[in-house]
Amino acid sequence: MLNKIVLAMASLRLTSGTLEICAALIMLRLNQIDKALIVNSSLALVGPLILIATTTIGLVGLSDKLSYGKFVWVTIGIVCLMIGILKK
Repeated sequence: MLNKIVLAMASLRLTSGTLEICAALIMLRLNQIDKALIVNSSLALVGPLILIATTTIGLVGLSDKLSYGKFVWVTIGIVCLMIGILKK
């Protein structure tokens, strides 16, 4: 039997991958650089949200197994990832 938390995380990632493939097909169908750039920019908003949601679900699942100190380190790591992704 699958763990519900792992199933939720995998479902989010499958949804994200499906969105990426659909966006690529839309770009091919539009066949215009400016419109393809708009589609690509919308994906830049979705990616970090999926990352945050997936990580949050995983941390909730591990919350009873992580010590307070380890939880702080994981949170710092996630913040560093988000700064690296979003900072231009």
